[in-house]
Amino acid sequence: MTPYSELSPQSKIWIYQSNRPFTNSETTHIQQEIADFANQWAAHGQGLKAFGTLYYNQFIVLMVDESIQGASGCSIDSSVHFLKDLQKKYNVNLFDRLNMTYRNASNQIATANRDEFEKLVNIGEINDTTIVFNNLVRNKQEFETKWEIPMAESWHKRVF
Repeated sequence: MTPYSELSPQSKIWIYQSNRPFTNSETTHIQQEIADFANQWAAHGQGLKAFGTLYYNQFIVLMVDESIQGASGCSIDSSVHFLKDLQKKYNVNLFDRLNMTYRNASNQIATANRDEFEKLVNIGEINDTTIVFNNLVRNKQEFETKWEIPMAESWHKRVF
C-alpha cells in the first residue's frame, strides 16, 4: 500500500461511511483487510498506487493516485465488491447515502438518518457551526480541507 504522504493532492478518493462505529476488535481486522485490498488493487492488471484506511472507526477511505495509473471501471467494481463483502461480514451498511454524520455537542461522532438529521437542525441541535462530514469530497486535497467542516460551509446547509 502506498503511504498517504506519497499520494498526490489530486488523488481520487472514495469514502464509505458505516451506519455504526466498528468495535475495536472489528477495527483491527478491517484495517488489515483494507491494507490487503489496497496492496492488490489493480487496473488492467497493473497495480494501483493506492491507499486505504479506517477513520474514526466508522469511515472507510480508499484513494488512488491516478497520475500513474487510473482506476478503471473494473478496478472500481472490485472495490465495491470488497466493500459489499465487508458490509455483509460486519453487518453494517456502507452504501446508505442518507445517513449523515456530524460531531455532537460533546464533540463525539454521531450518525442520523436524513429525517432525524433534519429534525435536529430544526430544533437547533445541529446548526451552522456543527462539524459535519462531507463524504462527497473528490480528492486528497479536498479531503484534507473540506471533509470535516462547519455545516455552514457544506452541502448540508443547502439541503437542510
